[in-house]
Amino acid sequence: MKNLFKTISVLLFVASSLFGASSVYAEGPKRVLIVMSSESAMGISGKLTGTWFEEVATPYYTLRKEGYEVVMASLEGGDAPIDLLSMQAPFTTPNTDKFLNDIVAMHALENTNKLSEINPDDFDALFFPGGYGLLWDLASDSMTIKMIEDFYAANKPIAMVCHAPAILRDAKKANGEPLVKGLTVTGFMNAEDDELDLSRHLLFSLEDMLKANGGNYKKTKKNWVAHIEIDGPLMTGQNPASAPVLAKALAKRLK
Repeated sequence: MKNLFKTISVLLFVASSLFGASSVYAEGPKRVLIVMSSESAMGISGKLTGTWFEEVATPYYTLRKEGYEVVMASLEGGDAPIDLLSMQAPFTTPNTDKFLNDIVAMHALENTNKLSEINPDDFDALFFPGGYGLLWDLASDSMTIKMIEDFYAANKPIAMVCHAPAILRDAKKANGEPLVKGLTVTGFMNAEDDELDLSRHLLFSLEDMLKANGGNYKKTKKNWVAHIEIDGPLMTGQNPASAPVLAKALAKRLK
């Protein structure tokens, strides 16, 4: 009987990941939508990319541990590409290892909801993991940008880590100003891109864009040091090391 209940629980969770859970749970815990890129290459350079694995795995487990429902989505739906570099040492973490061996988690990642089929009103917060892929799709996707604008206007948390704040490039406040204007923000800094020798392949510099749009951009003196900024509903993290801190801050914010 215990095995039967366990099987039913797994099936319900998988169903919620596939169908946004609204058809499974009429009411339940607060819900967080993790939004990922569907892009696996860095433009014409041909360099492989995707979402940074740690920035999916750690928020996933942190938020679920606190009792929140987590649903995964990507621009095109289906299997969301993961940056292969983030699946190799020294970039792996206990959470990425756990995720790889978690049948339910991997099923959700390989069968993400198509973003256009998601009703944003069904969610209490957004979490955007980083990775370079989003520079080529989410950053210029009008649907994603509008969703962010609507969440900001409704004072609903928007957590973005690493390169994810790049999606804010064209986001506007209700008065038409850049959404980040006057807000304290962070994100992957130029020095970190330079250390990876990838700056020359990028569509634009995240750090430069945030500054140009009027954001009060903050960063650490050294690369790869955890650092987050929270200004109203917008919550930003600088790099992969910031993902655990940002996820905990979001979990606390939702209480």
